[in-house]
Amino acid sequence: MQQVLRAWNCVWQNKNQGKQWPMACVEKDMAIPPTLASTTNRRAFLRSLGTLMALPALETFTPRSLAAQKAAAAASPLRMAFLYTPNGVCVDQWFPTGEGANYQLGPSLKALEAHRRDFSIITGLAHDKARSNGDGAGDHARSNAAFLTGIQPKKTAGSDISLGISVDQIAAEKIGHLTKLSSLELSTDGERSAGKCDSGYSCAYQFNLSWKNETTPMAPEMDPRLVFERLFGIGSTGGDKEAIRRRKALSMSILDTVLDDAKSLQSKVTAADKAKLDEYFTAVRDIEQRIERAEKMTKALPQGVVAPSGIPETFEEHIKAMFDLLALAFQTDSTRIATFGLSHDGSNRSFADIGVPEGHHQLSHHQKDPEKLRKLALIDQFYARQLSYFLTKMKSAKDSDGTSLLDNSMVVFGSAICDGDRHNHDHLPVILAGRGKGTLTPGRHIALAQETPMTNLYLSMLDRLGVPAERIGDSTGRLEGV
Repeated sequence: MQQVLRAWNCVWQNKNQGKQWPMACVEKDMAIPPTLASTTNRRAFLRSLGTLMALPALETFTPRSLAAQKAAAAASPLRMAFLYTPNGVCVDQWFPTGEGANYQLGPSLKALEAHRRDFSIITGLAHDKARSNGDGAGDHARSNAAFLTGIQPKKTAGSDISLGISVDQIAAEKIGHLTKLSSLELSTDGERSAGKCDSGYSCAYQFNLSWKNETTPMAPEMDPRLVFERLFGIGSTGGDKEAIRRRKALSMSILDTVLDDAKSLQSKVTAADKAKLDEYFTAVRDIEQRIERAEKMTKALPQGVVAPSGIPETFEEHIKAMFDLLALAFQTDSTRIATFGLSHDGSNRSFADIGVPEGHHQLSHHQKDPEKLRKLALIDQFYARQLSYFLTKMKSAKDSDGTSLLDNSMVVFGSAICDGDRHNHDHLPVILAGRGKGTLTPGRHIALAQETPMTNLYLSMLDRLGVPAERIGDSTGRLEGV
């Protein structure tokens, strides 16, 4: 770490003096052979440093032989993400009609029409361990907890929580060492690991999707600034605070720090790589500027009020900022495994911007009231638009084999509740997006037998990731035909 900090200091000091970063930054501070400072290897330096700027895969650095090209295509990593939405859906408006490739999207999902060839809707899946099974009330806490584990949480509001490892962490245990971050956990609600939240269940169950083991949730991050620093700042676990403070004081962007080197790199790469670098640097700059704008907007708060740092003003912008960061994390191969709770189950967030001032959870107990159902459908449409935004980002980013990030990904979007009024945990609203490097066949409505464990889908996804598992929670076998 000390070598990394010295190299960082060397870089920004010379940058501040109008110089390019010198050989001494490599030879003295990093103890790396001088050959790594050559123009053609500067990307290797940046990626080995891992603290300044991760870059997308470039064809310039891919061997040209046919065999090498095939090997590079095969080496394009497969990513996996799980996106959670709360409180079920307006059933009549969300689910499709028809089966197979000729199905019709429900009105709530019309925002996804442009991507219908890139995802499948899977019906018939269930989460039995989100049900009471003798434990009484608490469906929202159980839904959040069981979604990626398939395990019934121990009903307790104390410190003796007990659940089990989630599918993302099963994968992280096997392939997490291949990337800077073994996994990435995101949220818009933050993390709570203690206290009573739902009918006697610990808040740890309701605010954490990812679990490392029976007693250890993987706390999600809700501040885009902190996610950004974790991905692109100094250090591997959130950044060196003094270095970050110094960079802010000098009004220096992380991107500015390596801009001189990037310009030199751009003069040596192919036209396709130039376009990819331009797109990538623009995306990083845009995210950083949006976070900075959000921080500035909070400065007018009354005296004594602690302003949130880097969190956008609106819920929609918050979600989009997190999706931007998730796409960049995949694009730079900073991680291959991610979870994102768009909101925790039981959330009573209002949506005044779309004409729904009432709380989501309150509306989900609709008792078939037409006006409440109409507003629930508006919320479903809102979440569909956010998913559409993410799929667009993933489709527009190219991978090292020339395909898109979405082609080389598996993205689950869904909930562990179907109808919030009934609190039923079967016939779940689930979307599976991406092509899984050619192992998935999207563009269909896949109607499964009712009560098919959702964990069966997870087993099949792990197989494609090269992480076979005998069982996840209540799984009964692999899910075929996806």
